Amino acid sequence: MTVTVLVADDQPLMRSALRTCLDAEADLAVVAEAVDGAEAVRKVARLRPAVVVMDIRMPVMDGIEATRRIVALGGDPPVRVLVMTTFDLDEHIIDAVRAGASGFLVKDAPPEELIQAVRLVAAGQALLAPSVTRRLLDLRGRTLPPLRAAVRDAALATITARELTVLRLVARGMSNADIAQEMDLALSSVKTHIGHLLMKLGFTDRVQLVVFAYEHELVRPGASDAPGEVTGRALR
Repeated sequence: MTVTVLVADDQPLMRSALRTCLDAEADLAVVAEAVDGAEAVRKVARLRPAVVVMDIRMPVMDGIEATRRIVALGGDPPVRVLVMTTFDLDEHIIDAVRAGASGFLVKDAPPEELIQAVRLVAAGQALLAPSVTRRLLDLRGRTLPPLRAAVRDAALATITARELTVLRLVARGMSNADIAQEMDLALSSVKTHIGHLLMKLGFTDRVQLVVFAYEHELVRPGASDAPGEVTGRALR
């Protein structure tokens, strides 16, 4: 089955490079390009690609607002957004997560990482590049104001002790297999706990769980349970 892709970037050279890279794969096909977020939203509504590779900083409408509007289109299956970011755009990553982006990749990533990322996001998995993950979490940890205990307790009231442990390990970037080994659980049990967390918190993927863990001070940069560098594999 061919994965259809829309590439949104205001730089012609970047759009051309992304198209060339993706079109070289038998199972991927770039069906459209967009020079700004507004054009991306219009074309997504008409073409319904499986994945949008989205730049953050573009004229007319930036990638964050475009992501928000694309996610709001809904549909089954939904159109998923893979955000391409650079280190000087760190302050925007949290906003992109909240807008509904399913993955992040740095612009200087090798072609094989881009190809893998598009395939994983198209399959409904969430993906964070290792460098983006660490900088995302460190950034959020530095900028978070102290959280009132009552607010934290209300948000966590429905989560069991075991689910809380799983959530902390997810925030460390561990895969389901890693969590199963760490907690001495069956892989199916870990998947069940992840599903319960997503349902209870009203989230759609693990990217949102990671941010939630930092927002609610379950992990902090520099602490013993702070996340280390994760691999480029999918968060699944």
